[in-house]
Amino acid sequence: MKHNLEKYTISFGLSLAITSLFSALLVVLKELCDHSVLVWMSKATGHHWMTHGIIDVVVFFVLGWFLGTLNGGRGVDISAEKLIKTLVGSVVVSGLIIVGFYMVDMLAG
Repeated sequence: MKHNLEKYTISFGLSLAITSLFSALLVVLKELCDHSVLVWMSKATGHHWMTHGIIDVVVFFVLGWFLGTLNGGRGVDISAEKLIKTLVGSVVVSGLIIVGFYMVDMLAG
């Protein structure tokens, strides 16, 4: 059964999936570069998590809008089922990236 979704439902759903992965990688980057990236992010807004959140929101909205303009303004054409699988997979992988990083860091340190 194919469910037709609006272009912005799809584009912002995909943006959520991509932003989730981006955010997990940003957590790892901040931890690995705590004397540069983390310091910069802390100074930018007063706290690195505030900067992290702002960056995530900007990435989400810019990417969602951009994906909605693809295919001559029709957006990305995927089924609801594929969008759901993409979202769930992205959130699971994002969680595994963060947990895996901290597990390796804990075991190494």
